[in-house]
Amino acid sequence: MSFGSSSPRPQDRYDFIVCGAGSSGCAVAGRLAEDPGTRVLLIEAGGTDDLPEVLVPGQWPLNLGSDRDWNFAAEPNPHLNRRSIPLNMGKVLGGGSSINVMVWARGHRNDWEHFAQEAGDDAWGYRSVLDIYRRIEDWTGTPDEARRGTGGPVHVQTASDPQPVATAMVQAGQTLGIPAFGSPNGEMMEGRGGVAINDLIVKNGQRASVFRSYILPKLDQPNLTVLVHTQVSRLIFRGTTVIGVEVLQGAQRTRIMADREVILAMGAINTPKVLMQSGIGPEAELRANGIAVIQHLPGVGRNHQDHVSFGCIFESLTPITVGSGGSEATLYWKTDPELEVPDIFHCQLEFPVATAETTRLGVPAHGWMVFAGLSHPRSRGSLHLTGPEAHDPVRIEANTLAHPEDVRCAHRTIEIAREMAHAPAFKGLLKREAMPGRLGPGEMERYIRDSAVTFWHQACTAKMGRDPMSVVNGRLQVHGIERLRIADSSIMPTITSGNTMAPCVVIGERAAQIIRGAYPS
Repeated sequence: MSFGSSSPRPQDRYDFIVCGAGSSGCAVAGRLAEDPGTRVLLIEAGGTDDLPEVLVPGQWPLNLGSDRDWNFAAEPNPHLNRRSIPLNMGKVLGGGSSINVMVWARGHRNDWEHFAQEAGDDAWGYRSVLDIYRRIEDWTGTPDEARRGTGGPVHVQTASDPQPVATAMVQAGQTLGIPAFGSPNGEMMEGRGGVAINDLIVKNGQRASVFRSYILPKLDQPNLTVLVHTQVSRLIFRGTTVIGVEVLQGAQRTRIMADREVILAMGAINTPKVLMQSGIGPEAELRANGIAVIQHLPGVGRNHQDHVSFGCIFESLTPITVGSGGSEATLYWKTDPELEVPDIFHCQLEFPVATAETTRLGVPAHGWMVFAGLSHPRSRGSLHLTGPEAHDPVRIEANTLAHPEDVRCAHRTIEIAREMAHAPAFKGLLKREAMPGRLGPGEMERYIRDSAVTFWHQACTAKMGRDPMSVVNGRLQVHGIERLRIADSSIMPTITSGNTMAPCVVIGERAAQIIRGAYPS
């Protein structure tokens, strides 16, 4: 494996160029490189992951705002009292899997059934996706041959020795009539939901990122090249066929050619940005930025979705130990059993974090919190160019809480978190509820808008489907363009239930499966 930041030679050619070494991109590149006769290039804008902030689970917050973060931020939002919320995204080998909370959440059965419906292809359905997950996972928990895999590249385990606040959350959920499960994946996500100790990508006390799972073991393979500190600036075309990419390394621009295909796996912000700056997207927006239109696709940069959460903070009687990265329990629940997918999504943290606007209520020195979130918010945002060049930032209209139903659902998810914290299971842990506390309707709505933050799960901005706003088909090919596929969270028609890392690995695996079928050895 060739690995480095030195500039590629202009004459360099590859069969496949994978742009972005995040959860999807690493899976695509790793699987394609299993064929020794296939030349694969993996391009990453960030650098090495060999740092304690990445590898030590408890140090993940130190990556936020660092040079391993794209440091995106949404525009000031009238629905959040004009707040601009950070939208962190990994800029490092492994992408989000190298800076996130390491939670492995596979999505609900009906998330994947919806993918299959939108794609018109049962290969995206739950039964097929279970096969992919069994191929991906090296599961160390209770055996479940129907749902879990062993011997795959990704080490998955239940959080070891979970802290008392995590086990109390599981017990408290049962008090509210929410069933407990041994894992938040598998059976729990085939029905109404439940509460469980988290599954994590932590192995021998270290983060086991998707890069370290799929790419690092192939270090010595001559057919796989990884370029770091290299930003993809635009696609190169012959007519409407993609034949390569232009990359930036500092001020130097270089063209690299692909003999077969280019796969964009740069995430839900950078993938649509590169598409638009290459001439693929809403015609009016491209022309307004002086970009020649290659293919009018009005859905590029639209349909932006993200999980939104509201911090519920509780003061503890004694200091809380942070274990396994600090997030060891989770809850998914359908408040109405007739819903197709869970509407409520909770993720516990073993330390309190408030927004700048809610710190006025007082943040305890010792405590825990629940990110009481929405699993499927109805608000939709959009991305917009500010110029035609790679250094021109993208403008993100996240539009969080724009839909009135999201505010109503916010009240429900917060109330569940508060009820759980006051359940008997927390009797020896809870000193007081720091926030939100008992608030009147007007005060609670202000709290909701002041406390809303992202789960860092941006998705759906180049969605898969067959309607006029879709960008890729069920085979992940960009409509109207040859030799170009997208494989990352941007292709989701709707966001999956829970953390998006594991579904992104599925998307990468599915992309590699499709591509290898199209180019048999």
